Amino acid sequence: MTAISSKTRAEIKGYLEGFIDGLVDEYKGREIIKPDNAAEYLSRFSANGELKPFQAALIPPELIRINQFERGLSTRLGNSLEECARLIALEYHQQARRSYDIRAEVSLAAFAEAERQKENYESAAKRGQAKPSLEEMITAVLNSRRSDDLEIKTVRADLYILTNDDTEFLFEIKSPKPNKGQCLEVTQRLLRFHLLRGAKRPQLQAYYAMPYNSYGVKKTDYKHSLALNYTPFKEAVVIGNEFWNIVGGATAYEELLEIYLEVGGDKSKYMLDALAFGF
Repeated sequence: MTAISSKTRAEIKGYLEGFIDGLVDEYKGREIIKPDNAAEYLSRFSANGELKPFQAALIPPELIRINQFERGLSTRLGNSLEECARLIALEYHQQARRSYDIRAEVSLAAFAEAERQKENYESAAKRGQAKPSLEEMITAVLNSRRSDDLEIKTVRADLYILTNDDTEFLFEIKSPKPNKGQCLEVTQRLLRFHLLRGAKRPQLQAYYAMPYNSYGVKKTDYKHSLALNYTPFKEAVVIGNEFWNIVGGATAYEELLEIYLEVGGDKSKYMLDALAFGF
């Protein structure tokens, strides 16, 4: 039995085709003028700081445009993965929503405690000391709640899933190679998800989701030192098949990648023609 139905497969494929078309339209019209001589190029001005004289001297404009397209696609890939996760999850769960706002009246002391827990975690990581578990940090935040300092707060999750047994999943979906600041920010955000819901695990399952593992198949293959050091990795992170298994079952990851491969194959000539040759 497949994880992704033919209906959802068609929806995902149509979405990805539109995603590629929109991105190609954005980049294919970019004029990249090959410099005639050094003096001419060095006289140019870029408000966005995009001048690269040595790259421009060596690389044909068509390749530069393709490179810009690839970087733009990489930047926005997360949006496509969020939407695909939503579409797959709708087959298996009560609800699946992107950019999900959690809004609740919460204690300001507890809200600030999430910041303090993040700072303590960072300090312990820097010093090589024992770091608190995610469960310990959630407990500390919830235990710091007061009733005399309440205020409405809103925190947004990239993806929300409500399962058929009423378990809530909240995901921050980010790159598998985050910087230190992103690691700490996501850790803080997970704590605030629990605070605004007023719940611990297993009633609420909040995770940093990495849609793929850039080091291999298994979670133990993962080697990015910043994420390993500045997140409670074993508890807080679901990576690759771990994430997609929650979304849609054991084969969802492989089946989704097959759809991406199919769309990539179908669109490859179009992308090259539009970006390199202006067709």
